[in-house]
Amino acid sequence: MNEIILMVLIATFGTWSVTALGAGTVAFFKTPNPKALNLMLGFAAGVMIAASFWSLLQPAIERAEENADVPPYVVVTLGFLCGALFMWMSDKIVTRAQKRADSTQGEPNERLNRIIMLVLSITLHNIPEGMAVGVAFGTLQNGHYTTENLMGAITIAVGIGLQNFPEGAAVSLPLRREGYSRKKSFFMGQASGLVEPVAGIIGALMVVYVEAILPYALAFAAGAMILVAVHELIPECQRNQKAQPYFATMGIVTGFAVMMLLDVMLG
Repeated sequence: MNEIILMVLIATFGTWSVTALGAGTVAFFKTPNPKALNLMLGFAAGVMIAASFWSLLQPAIERAEENADVPPYVVVTLGFLCGALFMWMSDKIVTRAQKRADSTQGEPNERLNRIIMLVLSITLHNIPEGMAVGVAFGTLQNGHYTTENLMGAITIAVGIGLQNFPEGAAVSLPLRREGYSRKKSFFMGQASGLVEPVAGIIGALMVVYVEAILPYALAFAAGAMILVAVHELIPECQRNQKAQPYFATMGIVTGFAVMMLLDVMLG
């Protein structure tokens, strides 16, 4: 078991390091360029929308089909709606708390609200991914330690790691747009991936039980990501739509295509 835990730690710290590399792209921006950052906001939205299906909903459906007790459409729909509801409630709570904090200063800080929702949604997305890596390596115990199973687990870790690169950028670049320094933007971007090692260990330790929970968790994260992408990122990147009607839109399309390409290639 100790060997399995060590492999999970190595794999999940590897996926986190790729998240940090993606967050490090913020270093290439000396000053916030509204045109470039609108493009990256659109790119981030496209990444989140694509990841919500290819990385989350599709695996959730496949795993739910293995459990005949509950129909897959019930599992993914319930998880998806709960994820969206969770983010909606979080938005309301954050807004209310901010109104109280800013009651002597006027309007609430909407920028802080957007940042919290963005970081929270990406972090939620990384939890089931870390659990998926942990489950993949956890299944190697109990007489299932074969070269084929080991390579399958490594493939899952590599695929999730590559997908984490644009996700790290999806956090750090919008933060940079909001006026945060490159250092703080990078720190918060890479921090969103630190939950993966913890989730990976939990997945490995509870491998017998997590198989039934994982489809709900995957769909939950998908619902959270869709809500944030549609409610926050897309309207934000379309601020200059009249001057540049398709610029940010092409960022959304490109982000979706890149994430879809990675998921299908590494399927």
